Amino acid sequence: MGKRILVVDDAVSMRGLVSITLKKSGYDVIEASDGKDALNKLNSTRVNLIITDLNMPNMDGIALIKSVKAMPGHKFVPIVMLTTESQESKKREGQMAGAKAWIVKPFKPDSLLTVVKKIIG
Repeated sequence: MGKRILVVDDAVSMRGLVSITLKKSGYDVIEASDGKDALNKLNSTRVNLIITDLNMPNMDGIALIKSVKAMPGHKFVPIVMLTTESQESKKREGQMAGAKAWIVKPFKPDSLLTVVKKIIG
């Protein structure tokens, strides 16, 4: 079985684009529409990586990272932020919460795959 990645974004088109990019490279993909949806899915499945947007309804990306890092079974899962935000203060906040990498939208599929391969192979 391939490595499993949870893609979290409130924009259906962005989730689809990221999912297609990852699936073409042999990864299993689970999609979630926001942080709360992602946490519900993590209760019943294990993943090798989480790629999340920052700005989402119900629970944003920073709150999601903090919640995942507090879950014993998932606290070591690497998390990548994929967002339109590029301010250094936001990046620092993400890193302090536990984000492993920060990719700014719009992204190039090859760039995304390079980051994913560096982190989980």
